[in-house]
Amino acid sequence: QEQLVESGGGSVQAGGSLRLSCAASAYTYSRGCMGWFRQAPGKEREWVASIYTPGDNTFYYDYADSVKGRFTISQDNAKSAVYLQMNSLKPEDTAMYYCAAAPSATWLVRKWDEYSDWGQGTQVTVSS
Repeated sequence: QEQLVESGGGSVQAGGSLRLSCAASAYTYSRGCMGWFRQAPGKEREWVASIYTPGDNTFYYDYADSVKGRFTISQDNAKSAVYLQMNSLKPEDTAMYYCAAAPSATWLVRKWDEYSDWGQGTQVTVSS
């Protein structure tokens, strides 16, 4: 199982920005779907955003309504990395954020159980 490592979490005030990074330890996800999920204490895991590439340097994007217009997902295949730029952060964005990979996916994926590889998570805390 491929290891994904998230970084970039932290504490910010409402309205601030953070950029999360997800690095693959060995395997390059040159095709398939990568996603970000989050889970707040006492709540279910929530899908945040996905990015899909068929492997020809074209990318497709999908965002949860709660983050659309504020968050941007991107992928750098040369660095085996996926990013989540988070702007205009709100207290309700506070959660543990997880990166996930679905290398066999043939389109954008929202369901967590369709992802095979997961990171350990990075904490994001937004204060009002």
